[in-house]
Amino acid sequence: MDKKIRVTIVEDHDMTRMGLSFALSNSGLIEVIGTSADGQEGVTQALDLRPDLVVMDIGVPTIDGIEATRKIKNSVPEIKVLMNTSRDDEDDILDSFAAGADGYITKGATSEQTITAIKAVSEGVGWLDPAIARVVLSNIRKNSSDEPNGEINYKKGKNLYGLTEREMEVLALLVEGLNNPQISKKLVITIATTKTHVHNILQKLYVKTRAKAVATAMKDGLV
Repeated sequence: MDKKIRVTIVEDHDMTRMGLSFALSNSGLIEVIGTSADGQEGVTQALDLRPDLVVMDIGVPTIDGIEATRKIKNSVPEIKVLMNTSRDDEDDILDSFAAGADGYITKGATSEQTITAIKAVSEGVGWLDPAIARVVLSNIRKNSSDEPNGEINYKKGKNLYGLTEREMEVLALLVEGLNNPQISKKLVITIATTKTHVHNILQKLYVKTRAKAVATAMKDGLV
């Protein structure tokens, strides 16, 4: 049997915390080794227990989840943090990734989706909830209203990181929440070629995960 993913949960709503803990513990893949109801307690618990991953709510007392994430990642960078929140504000999303979050999922996600996100983040893949990607993309499109024909200018920031035209296209589709097979189909290229482009994008943006590439793209106006 594979080793279970050791997880702590930071969530101030008792029923939500208990329900999430129950669902994760019964997945067979995850061991919940601690729960806490406020940000500072969550930080202390994470540094004491050294879980593989922390499921972090943003709106927790004492210190919010973004600051708690920053403290955890500054102290033990190898601990993964998955934001799990009802907030879909673009600033919260960008601030979360700037603080070092490895993934972002909404509380509207099913238990199965949350477990999938935890597994992906624990393996270093990163996770951006498709609903969040749509919100951010919508905001980007809204802010692009001054462009000719109201179109998103995917080329405007390419020289910041030396991305090629094709890499900019792939990055734009990453922001939309597409996976590698979907990108391959959209651009009519092989999955191997798509993986190469994604790899090059991560290297050029100096990030390790797709989620952080998306956050960088949004923060620096690459799309």
